[in-house]
Amino acid sequence: MLGFLRGAKRFGDPVIVVSGLPRSGTSMMMRMLEAGGVEIMTDGEREADVDNPKGYYEIERIKNLEKETDKSYLREARGKAVKVISFLLQFLPSDNRYQIIFMRRDLDEVLTSQNKMIAHRGSMDTTFDEDMKESYRNDIARVRLLCRKKAIIELCEIAYRDTVNDPVATAATVAKFLGRDLDPTAMAQAVDPNLYRNRKA
Repeated sequence: MLGFLRGAKRFGDPVIVVSGLPRSGTSMMMRMLEAGGVEIMTDGEREADVDNPKGYYEIERIKNLEKETDKSYLREARGKAVKVISFLLQFLPSDNRYQIIFMRRDLDEVLTSQNKMIAHRGSMDTTFDEDMKESYRNDIARVRLLCRKKAIIELCEIAYRDTVNDPVATAATVAKFLGRDLDPTAMAQAVDPNLYRNRKA
């Protein structure tokens, strides 16, 4: 925490990164932040569809973080929110501070939702669910280790189910983590429980 604060003068406002596994509620969190008063960054290239009827809130270029050498464009996200999938967090440039809101969701729900998305696109995935679960567990472990090792990163894990059940509480947690005076009522209203369509009993 001390190291993170010391970087304020050098790096300016932190980039707010919404991250998580695929289908873990990252788009929902982006909507909450936007409703609460945080400026978000999205290019709108990926349009809303049956799997994400309220939009994806993505920037296509960020999907190339692993391969790009010039990542200076992310400095424009200082003080704003941007969505970055969990695997790509390790490739964030070291010339920013990051407040990472990491969405956590039951892995069975993640896989069910992901498989339905793949089916909607007419694709096939031959990866066994148990293999994917192991891969996702490893990904989460890597993210936690990365965040512990880097002083430029702060991490806040948010449970998807808890957010749907009590969005006001999550809004308060996120506002405190970010150190911002956000609108918790507006954030809570941005959560649509009807979109929790793959709920595990």
